[in-house]
Amino acid sequence: MSDLRQPSESQSAPAPDQPDVDGSDGDGQSSPVGRLAATVERLRREVRAAQAEADGRALIELAKGILVERLGCGPAQASRQLAELTAQAGVTPLEFAVEVINQASRDRVSEVTSAFLAATASVDPPDGHSSAVRLRTAESGVLAADDTQAVADSLLEHALTPLGAEAVAIWALGADGSLALAGSAGFSTAEAGRWRHVPPGVTTVARRGLTERRGEWIRSLSETGLPSIGQHHYRDGGRVAVPAETGGRIHGVLEIVWSTALEPPPAAIVRQIEALAELCAHTLETNALPHPDDATNPRVLPDVAELMDLADGLHDPALVLVPHLGSDGRLVDFRIHHVNSRFLDPAGRPRGVVNGALLLEAYPMAAGHSELFERVERVYATGEPFRAHRMRLTALVDDVPLSAVADINVSRHGDSVLLIWRIEDETARLASLLQHAQRLGRIGGFEENLLTGEITWNGQLYHLYGRPVSDAPVPLEDLPAYAHPDDAVAIGRFLRTVVHQRRPASTAFRLQRPDGVTRHIRVVAEPVLDSAGQLYVVRGAYQDISAHHWTEVALAATRDQLAHSEQQASERNRLTLQLQHAIMPPTQAPLAVPGLDVAVRYRPAETQHLVGGDWYDAVVLPSRLVLLCVGDVAGHGIEAATSMVVLRNALRGLAVTGAGPGQLLSWLNMVAHHLTGAVTATAVCALYDPENNTLRWARAGHLPPVLVRGSEAAPLPLVTGLLLGAVPEATYEEHEVQLAVDDTLLMYTDGLIERRDRSVEESLAQFLTVARAVPPTLDQQLDRLLTHSRSDTDDDTCIVGIRVA
Repeated sequence: MSDLRQPSESQSAPAPDQPDVDGSDGDGQSSPVGRLAATVERLRREVRAAQAEADGRALIELAKGILVERLGCGPAQASRQLAELTAQAGVTPLEFAVEVINQASRDRVSEVTSAFLAATASVDPPDGHSSAVRLRTAESGVLAADDTQAVADSLLEHALTPLGAEAVAIWALGADGSLALAGSAGFSTAEAGRWRHVPPGVTTVARRGLTERRGEWIRSLSETGLPSIGQHHYRDGGRVAVPAETGGRIHGVLEIVWSTALEPPPAAIVRQIEALAELCAHTLETNALPHPDDATNPRVLPDVAELMDLADGLHDPALVLVPHLGSDGRLVDFRIHHVNSRFLDPAGRPRGVVNGALLLEAYPMAAGHSELFERVERVYATGEPFRAHRMRLTALVDDVPLSAVADINVSRHGDSVLLIWRIEDETARLASLLQHAQRLGRIGGFEENLLTGEITWNGQLYHLYGRPVSDAPVPLEDLPAYAHPDDAVAIGRFLRTVVHQRRPASTAFRLQRPDGVTRHIRVVAEPVLDSAGQLYVVRGAYQDISAHHWTEVALAATRDQLAHSEQQASERNRLTLQLQHAIMPPTQAPLAVPGLDVAVRYRPAETQHLVGGDWYDAVVLPSRLVLLCVGDVAGHGIEAATSMVVLRNALRGLAVTGAGPGQLLSWLNMVAHHLTGAVTATAVCALYDPENNTLRWARAGHLPPVLVRGSEAAPLPLVTGLLLGAVPEATYEEHEVQLAVDDTLLMYTDGLIERRDRSVEESLAQFLTVARAVPPTLDQQLDRLLTHSRSDTDDDTCIVGIRVA
C-alpha cells in the first residue's frame, strides 16, 4: 500500500489532469475530494464516448444501407463486408462509413469536403471526430430536421463553427418580397424576436444577398452601414448572405455571421456555403405553409392545366413556361408549354413551331440586349412580377435577326411562368397618328426611324413644304438647308435637345419653299426610346403659324405705338427697385439660434432694367427648426419682382405646417404654376434642426448648396427636382446631411458664379476654390465671396450661410 501511496521514481505518476484511480489527491494521501474527482472524470469519459457513438451510429448504418443497395446483399452480409473493408483500409469504422457515403452521394457538399478538411484541420474537437464526420453530420442533420430552427442549430454546430462563424440566420422569402426569420442560432432570443419580419423594400444584408447569384460577401458590417440581425454585437465582423435556391427557385437566404473581419475565402469554401444554402432551400420549400393570398405557393395555385386555361382566356398573346432543369438539378432554360390562340410570333412563325420548344431555342437572342430570359429567370426565382413597356424582341429566322416592339408582363404561378407580350401594330398606330394630324388642319405629322433611315410624312406636310408627294421626305438633320439662315442657331438647339439629350422640344423657323414663298413654321418633336434606353424613332408635327406670326407683329407694332413714355418706364423700374429693396434688404439682422451663426447677403443688379426675382429667407419656425431658402424667378422687371414676393411669402407660410422641404417645394410648385403669366423659378429649401445638427433639403432646378468642412469645399449630392411652375404637379427628392462643429453651408443664386464665357462647371470650380478659405466670422466669409465673385452677367445675387458653432 505504501508503494501505491508514494510511487517511486521508476513508477509512472498519473498525468496532471488525470486523478489517481484509487482517489488519492496526488501527494500520496487518499481523500474524499480525490475520490470524487476521479468519479467525475470517469463519468465525463463515458459521456464523451456515448456522444461519439451516437454521432457515428447513424452514419455507419447509412453506409451499411448503401452496401446493401450496391452489392444486392442482406444487412448481415453488408455488416461483415463493412468490417472487412475497414480492416483492409486500416481506418476506424466511422471514418470508412463517411468515405462510403461521400462516394455514393456525389453531391455538392461532398465535392468540397477536402477543402473543408483543410480549413478546419486545426479545430477538430477533442472527442476524436474528424472534420469529415462533422460535415457529414451537419448534412445529415439538415436533411433529417423537421423544422428550419433545427437546421440552423445543426449548421452552426457541425459545419460553420469550424469555419470560425459565430451565428447563422435562415430567412424565408415571402410572396410580397418580405423576409421572415425562419430559424437562427448564435443570437439571443430578444434579438431574434426583433428581426422576425423584414418588410419588403427594406435593404438589409439578407436582401442584398437576393440580388446576386453568388450572394453578398461583406468583409465587415460596419464598412457597409447596412442593418442586419445582430448588428450591434457583431458590428465589426464579416457577413455572408447566399440565396437559398433549388431548381431555379429562391426560397430564402442563408446569412452567416463572423465576429471578426472576413477575408476572401477559397473557392472551395464558397461552394461549400452555397451547398449548405441549397440544403436550406429544400427545408424552406418543404416547410412552406400555404396561405390563401400567397401567389407563389404551388399548394394553393392552379396547376399547369388551369394556367393554360387562364392564358386562353386572355385577350393578349400569352405563353406558359415551365422550368427545364439540367442533369445537376439546376435551371438551364424554360420550355414553352403552351401558347394561346392570340399569340403572334415576332418573326411570323406559326404557333406549332414555337409551342413545345425551349425558350432559348425559339428566341436565342432573348439572352442578348433585351435581357428577356434574365427577366423571366428572375421572376421564377423570386416570384416578383416584371413589366416593361416597349421592349424590343428579337428572333433569328434563317440566320436573319427579325425584331418587334412589345409590352411585356411576366408573373409566376406555382411552378410555372406566364409570359404576356403585346406586339405593337406599327401600321395601325401610324395611320391613326396621321389621320389625327390631318383633322387638325394646317398640321403635318411625321415619323423618322433613326436606325433604318425610313421617314413617313402625311399629305398635309408635303403641302406645307410645297413639295409633290413623289419627292423624298426631308430628314430632320437636313432641316437647316430649308430654313432661313438666321434660324440656324434655333434649329441646331432644337436638334440637340431631341437627338442628343433625348427630350421633347419645339422651335419656330422660317421655311423657304421651292416656290419662293416663306412660311413661319413651328416644329414639335419627341424622341421614342426602346426598353434599353436607346433612341430609335422621332415623332412629331409641323404647324403653319404664319397667320399667328403676322398677328403678333401687328400687335407688337400697336404696343409700340401705345407704349409708355421714357419717364413712365423709368418710374416703373424705380418702383420695382423700391419693392425689391423693401422685401430683400442687402443685409438682415442675425437670427438668434443657439449653436448656429446665420448670415445673408443680397447684391442687386447694377443695371436697373435688369432688376430680377432673386430672393432669400432665413427664419426660425414655431417648431424651433430654421427655414433656409434661396430662389430665382425667371425674367426681370416688375413681373419678376412681384412673383418673387408671392413665392417667398407663400413658402414662409407653408413652412409653418411642419412639412418637409420636398413637400414644401411641391406646394410651392402649384403656387407658381397657377400664377398669372406662367411663372417659372428655381429654388433650394432647407430645414435645419439645431438639436441634432441635421439639415434636410430639396431643390427645384437650382444649384445645390456647398458644404465647407475644414479645408475642403464641395457641393451636396445632386438630388432630383424640376423647376417651379413648369408642370401642375411635381415631386421633389429630399436629402439629409449631418453637420459638425465649424461646418459652413452656403446657399446662393446663379448670379454669384455665372459667366458668359465659361461653363457652369468651370465657374463652380472657381467658386469652390474661394470658399475653401474660411475667415474667422461667417459675415467675413460671405463678404469675401461677393468680393471675389467673377460673375459678369450683372444679375441679382443672394447668399445664405450658416456655420455650426
